[in-house]
Amino acid sequence: MTGSGYSPSAASGGRGPWCAPVAAGPLHATVTVPGSKSLTNRELILAALADGPSRLISPLHSDDSARMIEALKALGVGITLEPGAGRFGDDIIVTPVWPLRGDTVVDCGQAGTVMRFVAGLGGFARGDVTITAHESALHRPMGAMITALRDVGVDIDDGGRWALPFIVRGHGHTRGGEVTIDASASSQFVSGLLLAAPRFDVGLHLHHSGARLPSIPHIDMTVEALAHRGVHVERPAQGEWIVPAGPVRGKDVAIEPDLSNAAPFLAAAMVAGGSVSVTGWPAHSTQPGAMLTDILSLMGARVQRRGGALTVTAGAAGIQGVDLDLSAAGELTPTIFALAAFAETPSTLHGIGHIRGHETDRIAALVGELRGLGGEADELPDGIRIVPRPLHGGAWHAHHDHRMATTGALIGLVVPGVEVDDIGTTAKTMPEFPELWQAMLDDDGSAAGHHAEAMRAS
Repeated sequence: MTGSGYSPSAASGGRGPWCAPVAAGPLHATVTVPGSKSLTNRELILAALADGPSRLISPLHSDDSARMIEALKALGVGITLEPGAGRFGDDIIVTPVWPLRGDTVVDCGQAGTVMRFVAGLGGFARGDVTITAHESALHRPMGAMITALRDVGVDIDDGGRWALPFIVRGHGHTRGGEVTIDASASSQFVSGLLLAAPRFDVGLHLHHSGARLPSIPHIDMTVEALAHRGVHVERPAQGEWIVPAGPVRGKDVAIEPDLSNAAPFLAAAMVAGGSVSVTGWPAHSTQPGAMLTDILSLMGARVQRRGGALTVTAGAAGIQGVDLDLSAAGELTPTIFALAAFAETPSTLHGIGHIRGHETDRIAALVGELRGLGGEADELPDGIRIVPRPLHGGAWHAHHDHRMATTGALIGLVVPGVEVDDIGTTAKTMPEFPELWQAMLDDDGSAAGHHAEAMRAS
């Protein structure tokens, strides 16, 4: 894809039923995955608020990142693409403006990061900013974010719905100050406020009031991204953050590979046998996907890091069932769920009640789809119980959810006849998924990333 960008419409060519390919034998592949969605969209926001231009190196080009780019363009931010060294597309050059432009519409598509992060920017515009989303995403929780933004001085007209769509009546600045939020439904509420906070008139003193806070690594990622741009976030107590008002530094930022998107590929070695390596694995990362090294080891895999790659090899004793708290990495649940379906013993995944509010109710969707293939799983108030059973082929519904689609592909590696109804939904965070998956099965090793790039360019 080098030399081109990505737009939401680009995904449409891959929509439709997809017969999951079956592994002919143990895998021996090396895969390169595109950049992190979470990091790309955080850095786009910070670059838009910075005191000078920024360059995002090897960013993700996907539906979600395209939605963020279009949202920032709608607010007047200058964004251009320039060829870079990355395998999956151009670098992104961001030129900030101040104040942001109002009298505009932002369509978030299905991107939670766009709806939660851009809402925090709306007050910086001069004029109305209408924020809407795809009809399948209008259910996603926004009430706590609306309340918190009003508390820091943002004028929001939501028509009493406490949900999208709503209008932010921008006045060119946001007061800021001390605010309390219940972010139990999504850590993105906290990140959205923290990202905007340096530009608030008096900064932000944020308290989380809920009984639990999911996906803490994503908040750590936000704090680290701010620190790299010269904004020091104090954390005086658990669930409390203080962000001073001040400049956000414009700079060049290299985007890590998306470790959560790497999860199905690494798990494939455990399901089909053999080994799979993912290149560019960072030595340190705040991405929740970094927890895969420990989780996959716990489930029986041999995990090695060597030469900048992470390699997962199937264990001799098979996949082991687990009792696992995934509250810090709920986005890994679909992949771990698929592994649990092939384990030697039952598994319980808990701490994941918040994933009911993702692209779909992931708990209900995973349980329902596995049962449709003859599996056994039960919904728990805060998780899922999986009892391994022989599976058969059949339809696997993606539910407009990229991680549901990749889970169907993973199960289909060893269950003939699994048909994912909409593999194109993977374009939300990884448009190259079908090509990368096939390259892995073709035993194309180190060429897998180039194979996907060539397929998308053709």
